[in-house]
Amino acid sequence: MANSLFAFRSIRKVAFTSSASASVKWKGGVSLVQGASRGIGLEFAKQLLEKNDKGCVIATCRNPNGATGLLDLKNRFPERLDVLQLDLTVESTIEASAKSIKEKYGSLNLLINASGILSIPNVLQPETTLNKVEKSSLMLAYEVNAVGPILVIKHMSPLLKVGGTGIERDVAVVANLSARVGSIGDNHLGGWHSYRASKAALNQLTKSVSVEFGRKKDPVICILLHPGTVDTDLSRPFQRNVPEGKLFTKEFSVQKLLNIINNVKSHDNGKFFAWDGQEIPW
Repeated sequence: MANSLFAFRSIRKVAFTSSASASVKWKGGVSLVQGASRGIGLEFAKQLLEKNDKGCVIATCRNPNGATGLLDLKNRFPERLDVLQLDLTVESTIEASAKSIKEKYGSLNLLINASGILSIPNVLQPETTLNKVEKSSLMLAYEVNAVGPILVIKHMSPLLKVGGTGIERDVAVVANLSARVGSIGDNHLGGWHSYRASKAALNQLTKSVSVEFGRKKDPVICILLHPGTVDTDLSRPFQRNVPEGKLFTKEFSVQKLLNIINNVKSHDNGKFFAWDGQEIPW
């Protein structure tokens, strides 16, 4: 029994040392941006690379070969940007990405889930009335906006737990991009049923995961972020009613969100922040 215990401890030590040595090269940490082909996700990857010259960024998207902005960024940062294929609706691609990251880096210090859908021509449109609600729209929004990000956390959590030890911040961070319209307490207008419900589901799932990490004393915290209304392809069809001064550039929004991410502490686990750092009611 003693020999078995010694062997188990030795295996754990070797495994940890191997994982740690894989990420020693990146003193600025290893960050994963899920949904980085364009918009806010691409801007996250860009700013992480530009502002931290000792860190590495892993960017994922469904079709890397067609992500021209991401490929341009790869040309600028060939040594510090790694691009992987990941489709939120295909769990095997999430598993494959996690395996690849484990083998190459051994840990993650930051996970940003930036993917999201609001509308797709002839497939999905924000519902203005109840009679426009369709099951297919509800299910698609839920799959991409809520289920996908949680599955990413599920498969990346072992890497985050390693990344949350021995770093300046003392915890790894998961930042899920939500939206103010996902707040039940802040819902005074109704409508947009599929999108609202999917973001509310993301909030609840993220909160539950944060509770589990806290209960197990894992060195990982989860936060939710509302980026504001940002001038991207997602919001462009719906910008005409945005008040003056409330339509943000992606550069401004991501700068604000990264400021929040970089300053969160363990006691912020499970909180829902707007771009300006104010907490949003559930």
